[in-house]
Amino acid sequence: MMLKKRKSILFLFVLLVMLLCACGGQSRQEQGHTYHVYYENHDETGIFSQPYVTETEDKEDLLEELLDQLGTVSGKLEYKAPLSGNFNLLNYSIAEDQLTLVFDENYKWQPITTEVLVRAAIVRTLTQIDGIQYVTFQINSEPLTDASGVVIGTMNADLFIDNAGNEISTYEKVKLTLYFANENGDGLRAVNRSVVYNSNISMERLVVEQLLAGPGENEKAFPTINPDTKIVSVNVKDGTCYVNFDNIFLTQIYNVTSDVTIYSLTNSLVELANVNRVQISINGDTAINYKENISLSTVFERNLELVE
Repeated sequence: MMLKKRKSILFLFVLLVMLLCACGGQSRQEQGHTYHVYYENHDETGIFSQPYVTETEDKEDLLEELLDQLGTVSGKLEYKAPLSGNFNLLNYSIAEDQLTLVFDENYKWQPITTEVLVRAAIVRTLTQIDGIQYVTFQINSEPLTDASGVVIGTMNADLFIDNAGNEISTYEKVKLTLYFANENGDGLRAVNRSVVYNSNISMERLVVEQLLAGPGENEKAFPTINPDTKIVSVNVKDGTCYVNFDNIFLTQIYNVTSDVTIYSLTNSLVELANVNRVQISINGDTAINYKENISLSTVFERNLELVE
């Protein structure tokens, strides 16, 4: 009887140890961080995510790990890894909160729909890393451009709206009227530009992005806004377009007047049917002067006196 009792106690002890080990293993597993790795669907009509759990915390190690996931070909036919195409990622660099990815020449030969999906999947995946908020693409040493030759510029996750597996790649062609500087930097020139764009982004944001990209080689005009400026947000309410930049907007690197910069943005946005006025802020603050002579607390309206 005593022997059976001892065996029962021993069995319960072993069972308790096994349960504790299992709980410990589960606890360690729960300590990992979950990221969402984005892929193209097989039909190339959208992107969707798969959860990925890792305990890696170092920024560069985590970046390498997620890049590896983005390039891993799946046996499942329903999705494609965005970095598994006929192009190579040559290198990358991180400066503050911006990641620059450098691809070879083959990257730009992708079909336009495929390229946007690849870009969306990469940006949405990598901007989850703490300390990486923006991503730029380069082809060798040159910045990536769209079909019109306009520089794509910096991107963040907000540029590519996640719509739960529905089509993210709805493309439209639109003609924009943009205002850039004249040769002397004291007036504006209207430029008509046709743009093929992903309709998941707003027209207002598209206009601001096109202004930051600057004029094309054949448009006979000059840039007005520091191209390193980052867009924090763009939205419209009651006919007023609220454009929120980071503080790089305040650093002017071109020889243009302050009026030219302000009304390059204002006149371009007011060309849209739903915009009558423009309010500019820096990180949400309007109590700032631009180049010491224009208060950003002003709500700007169209100014055609500067236009040639």
